[in-house]
Amino acid sequence: MQLEPVRLENEIVRLEPLREDHREALRPIASDPELWSLSTIRGDGEYFDSWFDHMLSSQNQAKQISHAVVRKTDGAVVGHTAFLSIFPEHARLEIGWTWYDAKARGTQINPACKLLLLERAFLAGGRRVELKTHGLNQRSQNAMLKMGAKKEGVLRQHTKTWRGDWRDTVFFSVLRDEWPIVREGLKARLNPQFPD
Repeated sequence: MQLEPVRLENEIVRLEPLREDHREALRPIASDPELWSLSTIRGDGEYFDSWFDHMLSSQNQAKQISHAVVRKTDGAVVGHTAFLSIFPEHARLEIGWTWYDAKARGTQINPACKLLLLERAFLAGGRRVELKTHGLNQRSQNAMLKMGAKKEGVLRQHTKTWRGDWRDTVFFSVLRDEWPIVREGLKARLNPQFPD
């Protein structure tokens, strides 16, 4: 599996590999404390710059590939998503650190992003794409199930959060041979007639 930072786009979104000039466009979106309430680290307010620096640093060390999510209709930056936990030797990676502006949630933005990211992962030679979330994050779990990812289980008290409590982590995955069905489901959700 060989994965390099590249720009990805379809009719709905453009995913731009994260750069310094995305910092100020993402800052106001990240100021929503709800985005970080179930996260392991914090990126709102005074914590934003350290979060952003961490994303850039991880990308520079080839540990992840972060993307600014740009809505194509108006060119607005509406969120962030990333490839992380990239293990080329195992043809495995994770899609995560996904968050959007409140007005972009529940729209075609997320399925459009997942379509691009999963397509890129499997074309690059991936066999398994993982997704995970807080056990209390029902919205994310529902989104993963809706896109066709398989729920694999819960790792209890898996990760310490920025608040100091321990989160149960729910794991999902999409395998290469499942991708054609998942891809068709995501494409259907991009149809304006689809009742998302």
